[in-house]
Amino acid sequence: MFVINCKNYDEISGEKIKKFIKIAEKVSKKYKVEIAVSPPQHLIGLVSNSTIPIFAQHVDDSKIGSTTGFVIPELLKKSKVSGSLINHSEHRISSKEIEKLVLKLKELKMISIVCVKDIAEVKKYIKINPDFIAIEPPELIGSGKAVSKEKPELIQKAASIVNNSHNKTKLLCGAGIVSGEDVSKAIELGSKGILVASGIIKAKDWNKIISEFAKALV
Repeated sequence: MFVINCKNYDEISGEKIKKFIKIAEKVSKKYKVEIAVSPPQHLIGLVSNSTIPIFAQHVDDSKIGSTTGFVIPELLKKSKVSGSLINHSEHRISSKEIEKLVLKLKELKMISIVCVKDIAEVKKYIKINPDFIAIEPPELIGSGKAVSKEKPELIQKAASIVNNSHNKTKLLCGAGIVSGEDVSKAIELGSKGILVASGIIKAKDWNKIISEFAKALV
């Protein structure tokens, strides 16, 4: 799994998101790698007919109806959204909300990616059986210093916990990934995929960098 979080970067604003999605679709097909994209929430409708999975960047534990401003899982599903990031380091929520949201997405047959900052959180959230746990040390996010090089032991420990658990959760690795070499190293250390943002979105040539990462995954 190769998840690209667009955050709210200007590089992806407006109609530019459509161009980005087309490139991701092409690379996914060429290298037979599952690529999913998390666009800014307000742009989801522009790309919901994509041939690759679209994930929300955040989802709320709130109900359909009079809930102004909240992102509702059931309505995301009706907009063809496949799943959501939960508890990203830039949008942390309580453990109670995380647990409820993982259960809610499971009920809706949507994919849950719980973001964690350390091994303690890996151990805590593996128990609720999300589809993916993405480990991202906050200090390395957007730094250009890849976790796979700066803290390889962190990925190894997380992979050991996740891969030896009795559920189907898979480990994703994120933070500071900017090259195919960073991706290869993460896979070598036991990760089953990557969660990336600025390393791709801010690159001058989207096709080149997405292709480089996809090749490293296969």
